[in-house]
Amino acid sequence: MAQLHVGDKAPDFTLETTQGTLSLHDLLGRARVGVIVYFYPKASTPGCTKEACDFRDHFNSFKAQGYEVIGVSADSMKALENFSQKQSLNFPLASDPDKTMLAQWGAWGEKKNYGKIFLGIIRSTIVLDTSGVVTHALYNVKATGHVARLRRDLGLDD
Repeated sequence: MAQLHVGDKAPDFTLETTQGTLSLHDLLGRARVGVIVYFYPKASTPGCTKEACDFRDHFNSFKAQGYEVIGVSADSMKALENFSQKQSLNFPLASDPDKTMLAQWGAWGEKKNYGKIFLGIIRSTIVLDTSGVVTHALYNVKATGHVARLRRDLGLDD
């Protein structure tokens, strides 16, 4: 499916997470300002670990500013639980093994790596307001420095 754009209504989802079953509706209900949904290729790999730890390290600040955070991949729940525990992650990680949500949100598609084209998870972050409307749609982001850029884009620099 096509990528989401600013102003689009995000598709709802209900997924198993490291903090139980969660839906977009649940997250929007908890948020005072919005929801940050980030998509990453594979738990426990170097880039994904760096990105997750950056979100972990800034989670309290995101939360204090009224944002909920959730990470989404196609990994098994066992892999996500191990990753979350090993890295002391303080936000939920969701499993989308059939890639339905990933496709609906534009985070599943063609990627190029070392000259080869293949289907995979596109490292992305979508920010929603409390009504589920996209305020920021960032695709093909780099793991390193991404959270700092997101914080600047949201006006949250400390």
